[in-house]
Amino acid sequence: MNTKPPIRILHVDGDSFFASCEIALNPELQGRPVWVGGGRRGDGIVIAANRAAKKFGIKTGMACFEAARLCPRGVLCKPHYDEYRRLSAEMFHVLEEYSPTLVPISIDEGFLDFTTMDRHVWRNTTPEKYVKEICQRILREVKLPVSAGLANSSRLAKLATDAAKPGFIEIPAGSEKEFLQDRSVRELSGIGKNRQRSLAALGATTFGHVAKLPSTLLRQKFGIWGQQLWLFANGLWNEPLLLEVKDRTTISSNTTLPYDEPDYEAALTFTLSEATRLVGQLRREQLQARELGLTVRFNDFTEVSGGHRFHEPQFQNSVINAVLKAIFRRIMDGQVKPVRQIRIAFWNLARLDTQPTLWGRTDAERWGALDDAAHALNRRFGPTAVMTGAQLALREMEDAFKNPKAKCPFVPQREMVKKLWGTDADPLAQKGEWEKRLSKVSKQSQFR
Repeated sequence: MNTKPPIRILHVDGDSFFASCEIALNPELQGRPVWVGGGRRGDGIVIAANRAAKKFGIKTGMACFEAARLCPRGVLCKPHYDEYRRLSAEMFHVLEEYSPTLVPISIDEGFLDFTTMDRHVWRNTTPEKYVKEICQRILREVKLPVSAGLANSSRLAKLATDAAKPGFIEIPAGSEKEFLQDRSVRELSGIGKNRQRSLAALGATTFGHVAKLPSTLLRQKFGIWGQQLWLFANGLWNEPLLLEVKDRTTISSNTTLPYDEPDYEAALTFTLSEATRLVGQLRREQLQARELGLTVRFNDFTEVSGGHRFHEPQFQNSVINAVLKAIFRRIMDGQVKPVRQIRIAFWNLARLDTQPTLWGRTDAERWGALDDAAHALNRRFGPTAVMTGAQLALREMEDAFKNPKAKCPFVPQREMVKKLWGTDADPLAQKGEWEKRLSKVSKQSQFR
């Protein structure tokens, strides 16, 4: 007799997260149309809009001046990324009390494993009441509205959340195929335009259509992904929730300068400063780069770019900055237009084994120790407590860079895990403590 409980995965997603954060920071905005603007001065394109603003036709990617035309009484907010990070951390700290396994996938959404809840928590309540209590607690304590979906896999739970917004939907075990029947395949993440066209050529635009196709045909056309899609469309795809902390495969920076920069030496100084920051991050993650690329966009949106592949992976600023400097001079030779944007990317990354010993025997060990010390000082005394020569020159050169704006807070899962639970080496090390918290929360729920 099979007594294995059915898999139950909860997906929680912040509603219009950036806009909701602005309302949480300024309660006077409650009930008003609000959108957050990106770009140099926070008035470029809309990067988030709340539901009140969306009713006027405002959507992500629209120019802010167009949004103001559609909704003259709406409110444009410049982004406050540091505050978004703080509110995100508070939201996840609430969520981690409700499940021994929490997998954050972005700043405003994550998955929780509720597979054994029917045995330990839901005896005196229902999944709907329990999840709504979680959502209400986040709204009460963090001031952020969230939506949620509960299903037998993370993919289906995310689709349920999208269907529920704003609110909560549970897809009971056995009703997955019925829920998916008339839903478009476009709703599933991982289905790009090419796959959509290929499925449409087979007459499949909904999951109901996919479910009626022979599984062998989908396997032949799309490989293992096609087989998984057929199982998913028929409600047969079950997957446990796993927290995987993987090394990044690339790191990049895409920065629009405060104003169009005609001085190429100033643009080069910024490039070297930004490269130093990125390489420092790589070393802290014990990684090094085999390849790099540099792209410069001018004020007329034309671009020039160049790249380099090292014979061996590199982690030293002196080596990497020398190559970047040479690339910059080569691609900028003969150019006369002001610089608008600079993009730097490192990829084809390899592991870098460093021990934080200042008197280490190798350059890697010593650089690792210096990075750890500089990072600790900057974290304690401010982001400019310890700077390289390029970073100092940049801040002396331009007032706009003395207090650099925070970067957009979309961080990889491993960084979110480290910020939430203190380590990315063993993300389940605290599982016993989480189970104690879960037991405490469940008891509180039962005695209400």
